[in-house]
Amino acid sequence: MTSIIDLSKTIEYKKEDPWFMRIKIKQFPHAKSLKLIRFILKMPKKLLPSKFKGWADDKIKNMGVHSTTHIDAPWHYGPIVEGKKAKTIDEIPLEWLYADGVVIDMSHKKDFEVITIEDLESSLKATNTTLQPGNIVLIRTDRDQLKGKAFFERGTGMGKAATEWLIKQGIKVMGIDQWGWDLPLGYLAQQAKKTNNRELFWEGHLVGLDYEYLHMEQLTNLKALPPHGFKIAVFPLKIKGGSAAPARVVAILEN
Repeated sequence: MTSIIDLSKTIEYKKEDPWFMRIKIKQFPHAKSLKLIRFILKMPKKLLPSKFKGWADDKIKNMGVHSTTHIDAPWHYGPIVEGKKAKTIDEIPLEWLYADGVVIDMSHKKDFEVITIEDLESSLKATNTTLQPGNIVLIRTDRDQLKGKAFFERGTGMGKAATEWLIKQGIKVMGIDQWGWDLPLGYLAQQAKKTNNRELFWEGHLVGLDYEYLHMEQLTNLKALPPHGFKIAVFPLKIKGGSAAPARVVAILEN
């Protein structure tokens, strides 16, 4: 028997979200479209099927490609990766986006505490999990449970060294269940100012200037998955020249 577990957020308007994350959806009821159909097609009511009440329609407004569960393309990190033009989301090979999945549990990490190589190795050892080239690695933080501003402002995050380590294990695609891949941006900005360290800000993302890799952000429900033994499918919208795209990310388990 096959089980499919949804790892994606619902695309919806949430008043409690920060203004830059709010998605607006305008929904058109059946009756409104019925009037429009008759007007555009010059269809008399008597020629429409008796059961036809019009079709429902929706329009998504004010939704950036990074607004919900999505996957970043190398182009998001910078224009040049590994000495060549970075791939946009429509240029990503689909073969990278369907593979055996691995969950690395970092839910014990405190807010603003960076995830290290040692953390990753320890979690893998505890679950008797070995990474294989081409695996899709998911970092579980359980910060998908946070709401509103807390979701943007709190969290752990992947550092430069840990991100590079995964890439060197042959991992092209990885993801996390919090707002961003790095430590929270507000915290990183504060620390950069405090320490005068210009290499601190967005350090996990900027690994993508040296190594071609992709990561997902705002995953959800990773606690429902075992450490390994499942497939991950990540198929983003095919947006021409996109820096990222919303994706319906699912785990497929064979029981």
